[in-house]
Amino acid sequence: MSKSVLKKHLQTLTKEQISEIVLVMYDNLKPAKEYLEYYLNPNEQEMLEKYKAIITKEFGPVFRMSSKLRFSVARKAITEFRALNPSPESLADLMLTLPEAACKFTHDYGDMSEQFYDGAYNNYAAALKYLHKNKLLDRFKKRCEECVKYSRGCGYAFEDSMKDLYGEYYPESSSR
Repeated sequence: MSKSVLKKHLQTLTKEQISEIVLVMYDNLKPAKEYLEYYLNPNEQEMLEKYKAIITKEFGPVFRMSSKLRFSVARKAITEFRALNPSPESLADLMLTLPEAACKFTHDYGDMSEQFYDGAYNNYAAALKYLHKNKLLDRFKKRCEECVKYSRGCGYAFEDSMKDLYGEYYPESSSR
């Protein structure tokens, strides 16, 4: 169904019928409930911290065995946060949390698989692209540098790939 068909149908309903639909969605759909709660009480910082915690748990620095290293879970957290329509700064902050956590994990615990490095690299690339698009590169430069720092000594040419990508967005710093 298209948005226009939905809009047309909603216009035929009474206010009470629309309210009932929204309440059913609120009761039965977790994303709808979260969105409506955020809509009524938009605490962006609280939601940002909630989603950062999800990512940090996946690549947690505390105990390696409790970390599941699921990029899919972390990307889902970013997608759900993006659906709340946060500020570009908050979304950039969350997007950068994923490659930071992944790079720090491999730095702290040793070499990972090529698939792991691909996931970290691809999420770093997506974050840098978003930072560039929203003119936030300067604001997040130190954190982007940290990702490169934590990629040192990793296998599968991960360090070189991260340095090259960093150099594309921060050419004045690429001589490091």
